[in-house]
Amino acid sequence: MIDVSNPTIDGTGPAALSICESLLLSLTEAEVIDAAEAKAVLVDAAEAHRGAISTGDQKQIHAAALDILELMIHRGNSVR
Repeated sequence: MIDVSNPTIDGTGPAALSICESLLLSLTEAEVIDAAEAKAVLVDAAEAHRGAISTGDQKQIHAAALDILELMIHRGNSVR
C-alpha cells in the first residue's frame, strides 16, 4: 500500500485531476451537461486559483493549478 502521508510521493493531485476530468467527460457524454457547461466549470476553477494567487500564501501551487486549468480549457481535454 502507498503511504499517502509521504510528502515526497504525493499522487493526490494527479488522482483528483483524473477523477474530475473523467467526471466532466462522463457528464457530457451522458448529456447531463453540455460542452459549454463543462468548460464553464473549468473556467470557474481557473478563476478561483487566479484569485488565490494574489491573496493566498501558496502562490506557486495556485499558479501551477491555473496553468493546468488554462491548458485544459484551451485544449478541451475534458470535453468531447
